[in-house]
Amino acid sequence: MENIKSYVQQNKDRFINELIELLKIPSISADSAYSQDVLNTADAIKESLLKAGCDKVEICETPGYPIVYGEKIIDTNLPTVLVYGHYDVQPADPINLWDSPPFEPVIKTTEKHPDGAIFARGACDDKGQMYMHVKALEYMTVNDKLPCNVKFMIEGEEEIGSSSLAWFVERNQEKLSNDVILISDTGMISNSQPSITTGLRGLSYVEVEVTGPNRDLHSGLYGGAVANPINILAKMIASLHDENNHITIPGFYDNVEELSLEERSEMAKAPFSLEAYKKALNIEDVYGEKGYTTNERNSIRPTLDVNGIWGGYTGEGAKTVIASKAYAKISMRLVPNQDNLNITELFTKHFESIAPKAVKVKVTPHHGGQGYVTPIDNIGYQAANKAYTESFGVPAIPQRSGGSIPIVALFEKELKSKTILMGFGLDSDAIHSPNEHFGIFNYLKGIETIPLFYKYFTEMSK
Repeated sequence: MENIKSYVQQNKDRFINELIELLKIPSISADSAYSQDVLNTADAIKESLLKAGCDKVEICETPGYPIVYGEKIIDTNLPTVLVYGHYDVQPADPINLWDSPPFEPVIKTTEKHPDGAIFARGACDDKGQMYMHVKALEYMTVNDKLPCNVKFMIEGEEEIGSSSLAWFVERNQEKLSNDVILISDTGMISNSQPSITTGLRGLSYVEVEVTGPNRDLHSGLYGGAVANPINILAKMIASLHDENNHITIPGFYDNVEELSLEERSEMAKAPFSLEAYKKALNIEDVYGEKGYTTNERNSIRPTLDVNGIWGGYTGEGAKTVIASKAYAKISMRLVPNQDNLNITELFTKHFESIAPKAVKVKVTPHHGGQGYVTPIDNIGYQAANKAYTESFGVPAIPQRSGGSIPIVALFEKELKSKTILMGFGLDSDAIHSPNEHFGIFNYLKGIETIPLFYKYFTEMSK
């Protein structure tokens, strides 16, 4: 039987090539033009799970895109790990900002990835990180080192809010029963300092529409006499923050979890260079809520951001027009104890209340989810920490993430089990952006580390 390090080294070229083939499929769930590609990716995941050693794999239909379910049950008296991941990816726009085509993967070196990184949409989020688990299972089955049962639930709608996942989980609780849920859809501090995400922010996502006159108007004939929806929308959005970058929606902070100074000081132990942070983003200074550090602003504090804004004429040249309508998409990242439905309601009431009578306002809620915290005394966390410590040579640091994975709170509610977030990406990997990439080191290190989690979780569950 081979140990995991030697197995990864002997098979690394195959592992990389398999991932590259998966990344070539443009499984963009948000765009119906790619629906067949999404379905083809589900088929590819099914075949990969079967080859890796699952005894049973099925493509489960849902109201939306299918969920790929796989399992290898070796002894019902042993613990069961449920692996969650997603095979859909974000749209690649804007295409012109990619240095290479988003679905033609290439390997290039970077400052953070001197051993090379795979550049492609979905490389880190989440095909690369999901596929680490498939290859980890392959190692454990080939070498007879699987210490417990394993189940896989890989969905195709994560990037559009996992709308079918709750439907599936509610109807398949016995099939999905487990002792711990394992997800790799987050990151770590650096390639020399692993971290485990212990907290996720919730999310409220809305689209707003401001309507003025019943048609587009000539700005010379009507300018200054009727409401300009674009001007008004800009003022309304600007009023959502005060001079200290504090969100002005009444009741928004009522249930915000306030961390103690002790907890904040523990978080501050994570290595962080403000100068390197600014340099990486090519900015002169950081910006955010007064009284909090950069790492606190993007993890333990709620936020409100405009994700897109449009209206009127945006084509080449000039067109003197007052648009009938203006639009914006707005996301609010929430901390534990903030209910996303309540925040959406508070936003809607406030946004409608600040609109002048000269316009009409419509707020359309999109997807959302609750925040989540995993306690560090949980055996799943402790098993993950032991796995990272053995693999990297140093203990992991617990870290709260600014991101949102709404389905984690759903899993705890429906399946009554904790989720462990073992991410291997870096914050420089440009997920959701042009030139997304995933380090070769990180990909292979994930395959090397995951079997250790199974080992220690099984031992600690006895």
